[in-house]
Amino acid sequence: MPDAKSFSEVFQKDETLANLRAFIQSAEVVDKFYELFPDLKKLAKAKKVDKQVLYLKVENSVLRSELKFRQKIIIDKINSHFHKELIKSIKFVA
Repeated sequence: MPDAKSFSEVFQKDETLANLRAFIQSAEVVDKFYELFPDLKKLAKAKKVDKQVLYLKVENSVLRSELKFRQKIIIDKINSHFHKELIKSIKFVA
């Protein structure tokens, strides 16, 4: 009888589930955005992650410029939190 594997072990190592893992991690970035950046809660909204691009909804053009200036810091903080390069760039949408 083959050794029984836990769901977690199968989920983490099975290559056929790589796309599902990536999708879940992308959703986690959106869900945890305010944990990482509580000061942005009333100013910006994380909409989605698509192809390692985080889409942030920002209504105020001045704030959009400020966030664009801090883009690398935001990306580094997200990737550091998840211990993986999940985000390569940020796209600001109105």
